[in-house]
Amino acid sequence: MKKILLLFIFSLPVMAFAQEQSIGLRIGEPISITYKTFLDDKVSFEGMLGRGSANSTAYYRKVFDSNKPMPGAFYLNHSAGGGISLNGRVAYHEDITAEFDITEGTLLAFGGGGLQFRSINVDYAYQESPDATMVRYENKDNIDFGLEVFGGGEYYFEDQPISVFAELGLMMEIADRPGHVKLQGGIGARYHF
Repeated sequence: MKKILLLFIFSLPVMAFAQEQSIGLRIGEPISITYKTFLDDKVSFEGMLGRGSANSTAYYRKVFDSNKPMPGAFYLNHSAGGGISLNGRVAYHEDITAEFDITEGTLLAFGGGGLQFRSINVDYAYQESPDATMVRYENKDNIDFGLEVFGGGEYYFEDQPISVFAELGLMMEIADRPGHVKLQGGIGARYHF
């Protein structure tokens, strides 16, 4: 709850200059509740709060091997879940309605960048050495922070305060595992007010 309140407080200055605001649901990676506001006719700010999926098994194996709970610890397996994702992004929009001969509504293409924070809870099972028989467990929060770039399209219905969108992007970690790139994308809908 504190994180949501802080996100709201920090976004107040952006909301004060907003021309159009919307809230919606984004299904994909990460699945999120999205708040978007236009700062002018072409530039928007978007905040997202949601759940990101876990990374690959090899990713968490490398994390374990680079930060073992004890010297000589032998990785057995892991489980990951309970993730949270926070995004702050800025996008540039261009009206492409005429290019597709659309007669009702508006189609905007967009592209932008931002920051993403992700936290996933990981439970590791390991042994003190490959020959040990006793299994030990360790719980860690895997925190990723990185830059994101994205692009997509959003269709605004003519007589309804609703839009639908699709996007694709990349997130590159700058903390925890610098340089690790994750493909992301999603579809969704927004209500405009």
